[in-house]
Amino acid sequence: MTDSQYNYYMGYAGNVINDDVIYDGPKELNQLTYKYDAGNGFTVIISLEDSNSSGDTSSYGGAWQTGKGNHYAPDVVLGAGYTTGAWSPRVIGGYDSVVEEGVVKARIDAGFGAFKAFLMGGWNTDGDKLNKYAGSYLNSNRSACPTNGAECGWAIGLLDRRQSYHDPEAAGQCPGGLHRSKIFAATANVAWRPVKDLLIEPEVSYTDWDAADRDQWAGVLRFERKF
Repeated sequence: MTDSQYNYYMGYAGNVINDDVIYDGPKELNQLTYKYDAGNGFTVIISLEDSNSSGDTSSYGGAWQTGKGNHYAPDVVLGAGYTTGAWSPRVIGGYDSVVEEGVVKARIDAGFGAFKAFLMGGWNTDGDKLNKYAGSYLNSNRSACPTNGAECGWAIGLLDRRQSYHDPEAAGQCPGGLHRSKIFAATANVAWRPVKDLLIEPEVSYTDWDAADRDQWAGVLRFERKF
């Protein structure tokens, strides 16, 4: 069991601790995956993933049908990418067999010396419905996702900047995201390794839920030691 290839193949949404504000795909699924690597920078991946459907279930007043009785078809993920020099474009699609809708997500990475950036965006085939690849973490806040699902269409854009500074063991990152349900999230952190196998990582995050008229600052200090 591992995260969906819709996340894993695309490199998630930045190497940050607070990564569960804007939904970017399902996690921890049983799956059957095949990846082809041509050896020249071109890769293709296809994955059949467990729909986890055991009965008729839904959320957001029916805007997201999360399960269907007697449903045995898997979800499908198909992606392709190419890496050449400083550039790495990738595109992937996920099809939710329960909702019978899907999402296409594209990402491009670029490296300019010590500076690295990526931009990622997605398109839902039906903006009036949520699905496994265009969902939401806000199950407890319906005001951020109207009952009819009209504002639940999914799109995300992120910018990631990593700087090595003068210390090759220190790196900073500043990703931000914008969701069509009017959620804005930005996070900045510094990963510092003062000695071998020790990580010290302070992180600060800001999130604005426009539809719920709320915003929040949060901070995390992470210590990780490998033995």
